[in-house]
Amino acid sequence: MALDHIAAALERVAAVMRKRPELGLHDDSPARVRWEGGLRVSARHDNGLRVETDMSRELGGSGEGVTPGWLLRAGTASCAVTCIVMNAATQGVELQALDAWVSSRSDTRGLLGLAGDNGQAVDAAPVEMTLHIRIAAAGLTQAQTRGLVEQSCLRSPVPAALRQPVPLQLDIEVTGSAA
Repeated sequence: MALDHIAAALERVAAVMRKRPELGLHDDSPARVRWEGGLRVSARHDNGLRVETDMSRELGGSGEGVTPGWLLRAGTASCAVTCIVMNAATQGVELQALDAWVSSRSDTRGLLGLAGDNGQAVDAAPVEMTLHIRIAAAGLTQAQTRGLVEQSCLRSPVPAALRQPVPLQLDIEVTGSAA
């Protein structure tokens, strides 16, 4: 898909949003998952796409699927790259190369519900994450290219959710009972 096609599509949507800003707020497609036994989980999108997750053998899984944490990192990098491409398209910037990866550091004690040295529960979230971007753009200086990436990442929903966490509500429906 050519960048000019992307730019035209984004301009059409922006024109509608300027006239009817209330259309900007919408429900996202839910991520539905089902436990498949062991530590295998199958996630499915409304369009039929399925993604399987599993845990490492050390944690009791088969080690045959990607972990949910890896999906978080992949989603973060994918969202950032998507927004960089969209921003480049709207600015008429020709991208020559673009790739990204997210590295992180985690403390497995949080996943296991263990306490740290201070006696407090260790947080299950990663303790640090870094979004790495490698980019080449025609006709831009290094500073302009960095600006394009920084501006794009500020608009990128998944990295934004990690910078300023969205409150997560828990809705539990118990469908069976042993009693």
